[in-house]
Amino acid sequence: MAKNVKKSCTKVMNMYRFASKQINFSDFNQPLGLTMNPNNRWIKKAEVIPWNEIEREYAGLFKGKKGQVAKPLRLALGALLIQIEYGYSDEETALQIQENPYLQFFCGMGGYEDKPPFDPSLMVHFRKRLTMEIIGKINEMVIAKSQEKSSTKKDDDHKNDPPKNSGTMIVDATCAPSNIKYPQDTELLNEAREKLEKMIEVLHDPADGKKPRTYPQKARKDYLTIARKKKRSTTEIRKAVRKQLQYIKRDLGYVDSMLQQGKLLARKFALQLQTIRKLYDQQLYMYESKTHKVADRIVNLRQPYIRPIVRGKKKSPVEFGAKLDISVVDGFTRLEKHSFDAYNESELLEEEIENYRERYGFYPERVLADKIYRNRKNISFCKEQGIKLSGPALGRPKKDAVVDKKQEYADICERVEVERKFSLAKRKFGMGLIRTYLQETSKTVIALSILALNLSKVFLRIFFDYVVVCLCLIFPPNYHENATFVQ
Repeated sequence: MAKNVKKSCTKVMNMYRFASKQINFSDFNQPLGLTMNPNNRWIKKAEVIPWNEIEREYAGLFKGKKGQVAKPLRLALGALLIQIEYGYSDEETALQIQENPYLQFFCGMGGYEDKPPFDPSLMVHFRKRLTMEIIGKINEMVIAKSQEKSSTKKDDDHKNDPPKNSGTMIVDATCAPSNIKYPQDTELLNEAREKLEKMIEVLHDPADGKKPRTYPQKARKDYLTIARKKKRSTTEIRKAVRKQLQYIKRDLGYVDSMLQQGKLLARKFALQLQTIRKLYDQQLYMYESKTHKVADRIVNLRQPYIRPIVRGKKKSPVEFGAKLDISVVDGFTRLEKHSFDAYNESELLEEEIENYRERYGFYPERVLADKIYRNRKNISFCKEQGIKLSGPALGRPKKDAVVDKKQEYADICERVEVERKFSLAKRKFGMGLIRTYLQETSKTVIALSILALNLSKVFLRIFFDYVVVCLCLIFPPNYHENATFVQ
């Protein structure tokens, strides 16, 4: 048994080398003439991240014995956080780290070096290795480290007593839209037809005779006839869809005939063919049924996992991307659920409250949520656990009902915090437009946005503590002795 454990550790060490220790500012090698500020924000942010604990989790991903040694965890995670912070491309991220000594310290480099830290193509591998689950664990480590001083755990003297409800949890749902063109049936079908024509060219062998005729110019002309019109009637759209469906049906027949002859498609084309078949079946069903709804509707051929999410907003009633639920407790954000398929967020409230109980050991005293969460099941559950669920009662208001308008207004004001989190994550940390193409890397970007939110809060807390210390040094003791900002 001991030999097996030793052998396993050797494999991990061959593919990944642990850092000797978490580098501090005093250990960073500064060349002659370079004087760095120890209070820089990237230096402060690096101090609040438990790099050593995260590295143990990261090293477990490398099980092989052969291959090039992987980049350190701090370099991989640091580069992704820098990219999320500024919205850089992969190439620009590598260049910024090369030029900025503070970013090099944040990424765990031993000293300033004017050379590329890694090849920009490695950013894709960083996003694949640091999955949404791993980023979620890192997020919990950051929150736990920041809450060490203000722990909500019960004292040992009262550990046998039943815990009382405490704290406030705010929950809400939103959509993280992906960077895709607004889907139109005629455009999707035309793109599918062009891809099928490319497959026919790849599969065709001149030795087999004449290549099947696909009439690409005529099909393209039929598509442009409807695409160039500013105003299109329903009859014109249906006519264009019918023509494209006929072209795709014929091309699919050619491809199937070639495949039956023993010819093979590359993996890239095989996946495209599978997506095109599903798109054709969906479009044919909607055309024959005269409807615009179908289950698991494909809206992008390159990213077939994306689904339309109906949000009901005036600006964008339908968004295309991942739907997600978050919870906010004491200003810290957690990702409770994510899915590229639409779901009813009210069904998750009970699960989110139970997650709160697992983290803190007791139920929340209040839950601030949108009106959609106030169904009979959730109200009954909260009442059984002694939790106050914000919002008005269901049904018609009673004539003699007493409404605490002051408390109701306070709940509404506090619930705005979750909207601020959404706004900050979308405007500042990349959740407003997901630019990655793979499903797993898109999830990683969403999780990194939540992690960046919490890191920004921790940094602001450190900054305000620094301001308070400065104020205490400037003003006399009798001035700030009873001031509220010291608390």
